[in-house]
Amino acid sequence: MSDRFALTGARIFDGADWHDNASLVVKGDVIEAILPTGAIPSGVSTVETGGGLLVPGFVDIQVNGGGGVMLNDHPDVASITTICRAHAPFGTTALLVTLITDTPAITTAATAAGAEATREKVPGFLGLHLEGPHLSVARKGAHDPALIRPMTDADQAALIAARKQLPVLLTTIAPESVEPARVAALAKAGIVVSLGHSDTNYATATAFAEAGATVVTHLFNAMSQIGNREPGLAGAAIDTGGLYAGIIADGIHVHPATMMLALRGKQVPGKIVLVTDAMATIGTDMTSFTLNGRTIYRKDGSLRLADGTLAGADLDMISALRYVHRVVGLDLDEALRMASLYPAEAIGQAHRLGRFANGTAADIVRLSEDLDVSNVWIGGRKVFGA
Repeated sequence: MSDRFALTGARIFDGADWHDNASLVVKGDVIEAILPTGAIPSGVSTVETGGGLLVPGFVDIQVNGGGGVMLNDHPDVASITTICRAHAPFGTTALLVTLITDTPAITTAATAAGAEATREKVPGFLGLHLEGPHLSVARKGAHDPALIRPMTDADQAALIAARKQLPVLLTTIAPESVEPARVAALAKAGIVVSLGHSDTNYATATAFAEAGATVVTHLFNAMSQIGNREPGLAGAAIDTGGLYAGIIADGIHVHPATMMLALRGKQVPGKIVLVTDAMATIGTDMTSFTLNGRTIYRKDGSLRLADGTLAGADLDMISALRYVHRVVGLDLDEALRMASLYPAEAIGQAHRLGRFANGTAADIVRLSEDLDVSNVWIGGRKVFGA
């Protein structure tokens, strides 16, 4: 295939609008234009898609594993590459590989691996999400309580140093373990700060948003809930316009009615975004794996510890998209934005991801009319499909 080509024969969604009888022109690793099919410049090779939908590649800001590996177990470039490859067939073209609460040594190794993956330009690798260790034991979920601890000066300095080596660095923290001044310092350094695994109240959560937090991790899970007199972190996530919030749309982590209530009530400009919280199982037939020495079991669409605690999700992005469209009832346009544009906005990458415009990344997914993934391109190179 030449450096410049046009994908034809499919409806095109640019992140805002649909285009019929149009072609998506790619030049190198970026989008050049959306043109009427009859207006393709001479010298541009054409690729007939055979129909379906061309949509911006999905952006997942919380991916713990895939392809049989977890970053926690093998914090190296090989694992990052495996995880990115495992999610590409499900339409994810950019993701934050996530490290769950672990030891300082594992965290250091993971950030070094992320820096190396950046230098090697691993396809699909967008950066790191450090989920912990500065969380609340009261809302630990599947995180090892023995590894949860307050943030220190050294931790703050290490995060700021890591950000300089990564395109995107997101960290999930709980107000119980981190002071507002530290959040302000992290945000000033370009780190995306997310609130999660916390039992904090509404007032504290909104104060941390004012300090610089801009995201909430897996809305409704591992956090203080909405009550009649205390809205909790869940309420703050919905009521605070400056906060984006990830949501795990698998029908297990959040009831569809609860999801719709949150979507209707969410104050903008912040949005609710799809995340998978995926574990090692994605792209495999494995029935169990270990995390921090504990066995996690895969059964009936969920991943759980022996005591029944949910431990991440057995979910891919196209399944999450189909769920919010078909079960929750969102228009396809909005479901697509929740999988691409909104997460890109949440981490400051909407200038190049989540939409088709001149100069944006040629990260493209072709879907069938039934919303199955047929082809995937990352940076203009096909990575999945015939």
